[in-house]
Amino acid sequence: MSENLSVVCILQFGKAFDKIWKKIKPTFIKKNTMKFNVKIDSASTLDEIENYWKNEDYTNLLGLFDFPDANTINAENLKEMLFMAITDFEPNEAAKVILTYKLSENLNEGQIDQISNDMLLDKVCEEYPEINLHFDLFNINQLLFKAYNGTFPNAKATRVKFSIISVDQNSKELSKEIILKSFSRGLSESNIIKRLFSEQMSTDLRFEEAEDIVWKLDKEENNNFSLITSEYWLNKDEIIASEFEGECLLAESKDE
Repeated sequence: MSENLSVVCILQFGKAFDKIWKKIKPTFIKKNTMKFNVKIDSASTLDEIENYWKNEDYTNLLGLFDFPDANTINAENLKEMLFMAITDFEPNEAAKVILTYKLSENLNEGQIDQISNDMLLDKVCEEYPEINLHFDLFNINQLLFKAYNGTFPNAKATRVKFSIISVDQNSKELSKEIILKSFSRGLSESNIIKRLFSEQMSTDLRFEEAEDIVWKLDKEENNNFSLITSEYWLNKDEIIASEFEGECLLAESKDE
């Protein structure tokens, strides 16, 4: 008898809680649907990211590659001299030097050793599990690829120039997350972002990985933007529409 009473009490409590939840949930969580007119102006393939490497980096690396009097080299000759210095080393050893220079705060010595060897065989900048490192790994890979005129795999990036205009006059700042979600309808179903992050792209679930997937997002004149990401994430041929209505769902607190 007591067991039956307990079950009844639990069921009654559950129904009461469900009613309360339905009443209070909308008070602190709401779904924000934003619609945009998106027009793709151009999509191109890049083999390097402009201005990633500074002259200061070239000078520092020349020193690490034991090049004498690196500080006396004219700026226009720094990159050429660095390539010469790099090729005096075995490819994996050169990779280790540059990986240590750029990523010693993110990777330990063992990880750097492993990556310096893997880079000769695979596009580590596309396959490494920590996608927040993909941007740096891409630029390291391409510096080595050009220095050795091959030897390392040739990775690619994609730049998309586009305009995006809010249909509903939403004033929210356009983040990488909003842009990627709004692109969904213009991308083929084979696109790896849509396949790996289908729920994030199509619902109000937070898409935190967008910050690392989109390497650069620059606002230009008026409603024009430029986006750069890895060709791994977005191949220009996967853009199947030049104009489309994009939709972005975001969960927001009531106070936002």
